[in-house]
Amino acid sequence: MAPAPGFPKIGAHRDAASFRAHLARVGPEVPVDEAIEPGHGSPLAAPIGVGARRLGNRWAIQPMEGWDGTPEGNPGEHTLRRWRNFGRSGAALIWGGEAVAVRPDGRANPHQLLLSDSTLNGLERLRRALLDAHRERFGGDSGPLLGLQLTHSGRFARSCADRPAPRIAYRHPILDRRVGVEDDRAVLSDAEVDELIGDFARAAARARELGFEFVDLKHCHGYLLHEFLGAHTRAGRYGGSFENRTRILREVTAAVRRDAPGMEIGVRVSVFDLVPFRPDPGSSRPGAPGPGVPEEFAAHLPYRFGFGVDPDDPTRPDPSEAVRFLECLRELGIRLVNVSAGSPYYTPHIQRPAAFPPSDGYLPPEDPLAGVVRQLRATRDLKARFPDLLVVGSGLSYLQDYLPQVAQAVVRAGWMDFAGLGRMVLSYPELPADCLESGALARKRICRTFSDCTTAPRNGLVSGCYPLDAYYGELPEAEVLARRKVERKKE
Repeated sequence: MAPAPGFPKIGAHRDAASFRAHLARVGPEVPVDEAIEPGHGSPLAAPIGVGARRLGNRWAIQPMEGWDGTPEGNPGEHTLRRWRNFGRSGAALIWGGEAVAVRPDGRANPHQLLLSDSTLNGLERLRRALLDAHRERFGGDSGPLLGLQLTHSGRFARSCADRPAPRIAYRHPILDRRVGVEDDRAVLSDAEVDELIGDFARAAARARELGFEFVDLKHCHGYLLHEFLGAHTRAGRYGGSFENRTRILREVTAAVRRDAPGMEIGVRVSVFDLVPFRPDPGSSRPGAPGPGVPEEFAAHLPYRFGFGVDPDDPTRPDPSEAVRFLECLRELGIRLVNVSAGSPYYTPHIQRPAAFPPSDGYLPPEDPLAGVVRQLRATRDLKARFPDLLVVGSGLSYLQDYLPQVAQAVVRAGWMDFAGLGRMVLSYPELPADCLESGALARKRICRTFSDCTTAPRNGLVSGCYPLDAYYGELPEAEVLARRKVERKKE
């Protein structure tokens, strides 16, 4: 897939001064340190308390779906390798590691992990593999704080490889047609929501029995709990008012605390969103999508089909909803908050900025660095408003060579408590350890946001860094992926 045109590439900057000048054009207030600070004096090495634990650094690993579990929902060998890499990363916080469905119809793909009686041994093996890898590399007995992300994929559920199987919170005038929703049969009834709350609670209880130290109630990226936050048009107890749209959060939290007493709860949330985007049809060529443009929305104003979206101009975020949501988390006694934005399905440029779009995506409509800055600003503003919450920042991988210099600067400045790593860990899992131990990076392993880790699962293949990780480059799937990318260009 062709790269984004017209924007300076991060890898072309040869020093922090050059990168800082680029960053100043889109986010002049974002701090950038001159060099990576290794050792105990680094802001990223500062200890921090999380519940009863004292963590030794400020690196966090974000959850990622690998499309590499078994049909029954157990981890496969690729899954185990990825989690071992998470353990070797040196990060003190493993935020979920993987999105795990709480019931079969909540899987985003037929190889997503599932938490059920038949997968308990597999998930325990996964947890143990991560902790053992950490102790082999770093020694000690405690290891990182390890949680499990619990999810129902909702609108983007696909329990069979050949067709979507959406379950939705409300009818959406744009997204319905993307996933084949034609009538109200896909909408969960209030009674079905009550059943779902029980499923989350049972999953949390199982996670607690397995030894996971917290669960993430996933409220991001367009999946079901996130969609409920935007259910303005839904009737009944779970839609309309802000109180109703957050009711499922409050009820799941109460059920988890009832069935899994003592289990810490975190929430990863998309704090803002936009109207869905698509490739500009006027700029697209065969095999080369145009830049992203908003879907037509004039007929749907005021826009009431999302969370953190300006109802009068849905190309703009509404930060007030995120503030109310974090107030709700505080009232519930939830202190672990992971800040994300948008969705990889319909607004990837604000969710995970990239120079190269996936095969079914669009070219970025802005310098991808602007997408990083947008998330940094949102995280900064929320942390300033809620200093008592423990906040993980996201969207950092596009910073590439300068990720550590920005991460340590924003942590020092109090914009976030933890710097979260996603795609970067697929190509370069040891980045946190290298930063803390030597302050030197292996440049050839730095994620360049080629998006093959997304293009592969979009084509039914396992996710991984095919360009930079030889393990994936040597798999048979690498040839299939290359062939399908060529075929896509010819379409």
